[in-house]
Amino acid sequence: MAGGGLGGGVGGHRVFGIAAEALNDDRVGRALDAIAPNLEQIVGSVGAQAIAAFGLEVARLHWDMTSISLYGAYDQPEDGFVAPRFGHPKDRRPDLKQVQTGLGVSGDGGVPVFHQAYDGGAGEVAQVAGAMRALRKLAGPRRFLLVGDSKLVSYANLRGIMAAEVDFIAPASKTYVPAKVLAALDIQAAAPVDYVAERDAGKPPTQRGSYRVVEDTMTIGGKRKADPVLHLRRVLVWSSARAGAAATARARKLDRARDDLQRLTRGLGGRHYPTVDKVQARLAAITKARRVTGLLDAEVGSDQDGKPTLTWRFDQAALAAEAATDGWYGLLTNLAPAQVDAAGVLARYKGQEVVERRYGVFKGPLAVAPLFVQSNRRIQALVTVICLALLIFCLVERQVRRAIAPHVTLDGLYVGQPAKPTGRLVFEALAHLRLIPASGHDPPIIPQPQPLQARLLHLLDVDPTQPP
Repeated sequence: MAGGGLGGGVGGHRVFGIAAEALNDDRVGRALDAIAPNLEQIVGSVGAQAIAAFGLEVARLHWDMTSISLYGAYDQPEDGFVAPRFGHPKDRRPDLKQVQTGLGVSGDGGVPVFHQAYDGGAGEVAQVAGAMRALRKLAGPRRFLLVGDSKLVSYANLRGIMAAEVDFIAPASKTYVPAKVLAALDIQAAAPVDYVAERDAGKPPTQRGSYRVVEDTMTIGGKRKADPVLHLRRVLVWSSARAGAAATARARKLDRARDDLQRLTRGLGGRHYPTVDKVQARLAAITKARRVTGLLDAEVGSDQDGKPTLTWRFDQAALAAEAATDGWYGLLTNLAPAQVDAAGVLARYKGQEVVERRYGVFKGPLAVAPLFVQSNRRIQALVTVICLALLIFCLVERQVRRAIAPHVTLDGLYVGQPAKPTGRLVFEALAHLRLIPASGHDPPIIPQPQPLQARLLHLLDVDPTQPP
């Protein structure tokens, strides 16, 4: 970024009383450089202040990570700051380097009270312990519940979490709950639970998804004989919505594979597939692209004239085994049944969508697209600035929702119907407010807000005649 630009020349100083060099277009970059050495202090203090000032309940915190893609090479990153690397980007841009960001989000209002930037190639599993310690410090002396995704589950992570006297809930990958375990479960033997997903809250009971649970215990051991065995509670959940989605997805992939195979069969011996090798290569590509490995029995050969032949069928036994797992997944926790029943474990885990929704804001209304920043020092500082903006965004949303409680919707936010206040809708409604700055003895003022704007300012406890 070059100097010059905004506010340059004597005009800026003459009109605003601000030195021109303070307004050139590298000012943001220099500000990022200035805060970079103090990021840890900024993150910890702002999160703690938000908890105290807004009375945030942090007995349950949700943790997850995402990636931010970057333009540029960053061949010589500065030591002490996150290093851009190639990795597994969530935005499907493997051609770009990335850094990663972890968010710790309160169950109360979905407020990101903690964040941390990581190297682009950092493994998510290895970051859990450090995040847990930071969140435990924020939560204070109370015992808190950490909810995460499947990356939270490893022997080392769970041993550390339990040693720190932290409760946790996380989904178990197939490493810990194999598909054969899920396939052996009986839906009718599982107990129905009284849980309604947020997306189904407004639907008639007959159209809502249903859930069933069965629970038992399991153990996880370390690699060394001296490692203590961890005893965990396992809640196995069946979701009708998840089962339906799995069946639909399987039918779709089989239809697409069938179309590809029929097209291949019609082309046998033609200019595209004249040989057995060509047919085998195409068959392998179809199997991989349509994700039917293990579900497809196929045999390639040739007839007496040397023309390639193909016979194929879907393996019905393999399909039945896959279908038997539809809708099932496992949750692991150290919460005792006396503390929380199986339905409560499910409800608390379902709160994990709040952190995923915050990442939706992160890359939606806040528009964090692939970035080009001059240095990794500035990248890490910019991540903090973005996360602080997200904190404010979420606090505003929470404040409005709490102010209208017990109602959950607000008139005028969405054209034609009441809507649940989201940060996006609130800021869109307030976007055209005008502020007249203070002058002499006259205080700043927001002149003539529209009725909805005035309503929102009231809910946010902002006096238009004396704005902050």
